[in-house]
Amino acid sequence: MSAGLYRFIAQERVIFGKPAAEAVVEEAALRGARRVMIVASGTLNRETDAIAGIRKALGDRHIGTFDRTVEHVPRASVLELAEEARRAEPDLIVTIGGGTPMDTVKVALVALAENITEAAAFDDYHMRPGKDGVPEVPAIGAPPVRQIIVPTTLSGAEFSNIGAAIDPERRIKHLYTAREICAEAVILDPAMTVHTPEWLWLSTGMRAVDHAIESICSKAPQPYTDATCSHGLGMLSRSLRRNRAAPDDLAARLDSQLGVWLASTGLGRVPYGASHGIGHQLGAVANVPHGFCTCVMLASVLRYNKPVNAAQQEIVSQVMDRPGDDAADAVAELVADLGLPEHLREVGVERDHFRAIAEGSMGNVFVSQNPRRIESPDQIHEILEMAW
Repeated sequence: MSAGLYRFIAQERVIFGKPAAEAVVEEAALRGARRVMIVASGTLNRETDAIAGIRKALGDRHIGTFDRTVEHVPRASVLELAEEARRAEPDLIVTIGGGTPMDTVKVALVALAENITEAAAFDDYHMRPGKDGVPEVPAIGAPPVRQIIVPTTLSGAEFSNIGAAIDPERRIKHLYTAREICAEAVILDPAMTVHTPEWLWLSTGMRAVDHAIESICSKAPQPYTDATCSHGLGMLSRSLRRNRAAPDDLAARLDSQLGVWLASTGLGRVPYGASHGIGHQLGAVANVPHGFCTCVMLASVLRYNKPVNAAQQEIVSQVMDRPGDDAADAVAELVADLGLPEHLREVGVERDHFRAIAEGSMGNVFVSQNPRRIESPDQIHEILEMAW
């Protein structure tokens, strides 16, 4: 008889297909929020009208907009947001954008909860590999304010209570988790995504594919996530191709957003693997965008892991309409169909980076939980060579 535990995060609502401005105002009213801070990317705030529409709808509830988020989320940018929040004292944060503003807010909420005011203090609160690969998770208190999220990419960060930030001095990306740093509500409005560059939309869609596949192929899968992630993976495999062919098709873009929701049910709930873990270090060492990390790593990690989870990988192949073929080949075909980079050498990674990537990956909790055990940097080198 099987046994296990599945934890739901502190997320109450997912609203889809409703205009974002209308939904944000409704969510603020539901919570009695009178001091709403918006956190968004600078590009979205300064070069489009997407944020202005939500500001206008909030009216006098809006107390300020923070748009100085930085790609890969260096600790300094997190501290800047935390200080701004201490000054403004919002009773609700509305995060609009992709993984960068989402992770900036999540880790800033950790800083607010634990009164972190210096970069070095984050070292006491990030997740670490523990005995037998089980993560050590520091206790973090409740933040003084919660967030709701309007995503404009497909990264899936809106559906997790894990945030990431980089220690630039050591070139290592650390993960942080606490129950209430996630979004209380997520608002899926495909009209908010039309400003997202195609490469970013499609590559973050591949990141969601990674969430689904590493959940299905996990060393400790769950029946719930097997069901949701299989359906979500099928939706993404079909809708992402439609997104590239017809980028103005809002129904297809919403299908991708819904696929992300389903594909993200394993985030932080089942052990992921080396595609996510090595990908974190590609960003920290070589500045590879988050979604591109999946494009260049996932197929190679599947090939490396196949000796221990071939039956699970066959589920992936079937869901992606490639029964009987290698899951790695199905993933590689999707990446190619989307016109995205397929190899490390295409995204600015050099062989001189391999040592730092491999050594940094050994401290990553996802690498420590990879289905095929990884015990030395030499095994990371092997996977990197496959992906080169």
